[in-house]
Amino acid sequence: MRHCSVQVRALLTRDELDRYNALMEVGSFLEDQNRYDLSYTVQKEVDILILPAIERLKEKGRDRDRATAEFLESMKQQDEQQEED
Repeated sequence: MRHCSVQVRALLTRDELDRYNALMEVGSFLEDQNRYDLSYTVQKEVDILILPAIERLKEKGRDRDRATAEFLESMKQQDEQQEED
């Protein structure tokens, strides 16, 4: 079973995290039993489960990029005002 990144896991809701942990446990058990056909199905469920958290992570990145752009624009305006004075 493939785990998702720590950043994605941190953005899972409590219910999503509980379900994620349960699915990972089931998948690991199935792998121990050499039932890779079934663990593949469980892995697909995990992949679907984490999609909302991945979107939340992307949105945080976009917010950070917007804040950086606004900051750089304000610095540019300050420089222009200082040059005018």
